[in-house]
Amino acid sequence: MIAPETIFVYLPDEGTDVWAPMDAEFVRNDVYRITNDRGENGQFKIGNLVKCQLQKLSGGECLVASELV
Repeated sequence: MIAPETIFVYLPDEGTDVWAPMDAEFVRNDVYRITNDRGENGQFKIGNLVKCQLQKLSGGECLVASELV
């Protein structure tokens, strides 16, 4: 079994810009399927296919979900 990747998803209900880590599986190119939202109410949900891109966050450069596919 392939270990899940960690991607970051924007949390729109926070008072400031916040991204939460979520588990995802690589599908193809820059597309991932979210497999576990870790209880967060993010912009994207479990089962969504999302396009990810590298983005600099406070913890360094991370894969960030940018749009639904």
